Amino acid sequence: MAFKITDNNINNSENVYFIGEVGINHNGDINLAKKIILEAKKAGFSAVKFQKRNPEISTPENVKSKLRETPWGEMTYLDYKFRIEFEKKEYDEIDNYCRELEIDWFASCWDIDSLNFLLNYEPPVLKIASASITNKDLLIAHRDSMLPIIMSTGMSTPDEIHKAYTILKNNDLAILHTTSTYPCPPEELNLNVIKTLIQQYPDNPIGYSGHESGLSTSIAAAVLGAKIIERHITLNRAMWGTDQAASLEPIGMQRLVGSINKIITALGDGKKKVYESEISIKEKLRNIDTI
Repeated sequence: MAFKITDNNINNSENVYFIGEVGINHNGDINLAKKIILEAKKAGFSAVKFQKRNPEISTPENVKSKLRETPWGEMTYLDYKFRIEFEKKEYDEIDNYCRELEIDWFASCWDIDSLNFLLNYEPPVLKIASASITNKDLLIAHRDSMLPIIMSTGMSTPDEIHKAYTILKNNDLAILHTTSTYPCPPEELNLNVIKTLIQQYPDNPIGYSGHESGLSTSIAAAVLGAKIIERHITLNRAMWGTDQAASLEPIGMQRLVGSINKIITALGDGKKKVYESEISIKEKLRNIDTI
């Protein structure tokens, strides 16, 4: 099955599609969001991703009234979710800014209202968050959009993943391995699941959404065959917010993209050959050739 996001053919490309998960690291500030987008573009990311919710629908009833300390004072969890939620005004700015920078953007929609809202922007792809993988109605609504879909698999059993796959399989579908711990310790990353998913879903691009600290394990995911790499991104990990600690700052974004692109180039095609650059060395060093 072909899987194409704008001009990027994920299946057939030797390159990795890099997604910078802005998520809610903007803390409700559109200017901060635009600064993060710009850093992602500078670093060479293919896309930035946000999270869209109708907090009244998507917030569990048992936490709506719980009090939370925030930079804006103590408020209920529901009020906090509304406080950081972008609406049409902000997404209009994001849409225009990303078009100006020529970087893809889309969002993970946590409810059908949010999905219908996002579709007005004609996104190149949709994202199913790990938290939504068992939401049958939401999966069906995504399926009916007929758009390409990227699905994360954190907190999910193989059976849950396959049930979601059976709903979405007629769409162009990419599947991301992830562990939904923020930040995730190395012993729980289980990167070899990438190889398992490649074997189980050979017609679908397999990727990796990382929530760990550092870069090395995300780089390893690309070596294992991940065609899509997603990492949370921010300007400063010391900023307030639950996802900041597991996010990459601008220098980390640059190192991630640069390192993976260099390694993908270095992996080559697997066919042993004598390179032109080796010939003069061969003539200099090999004085016996009897086999």
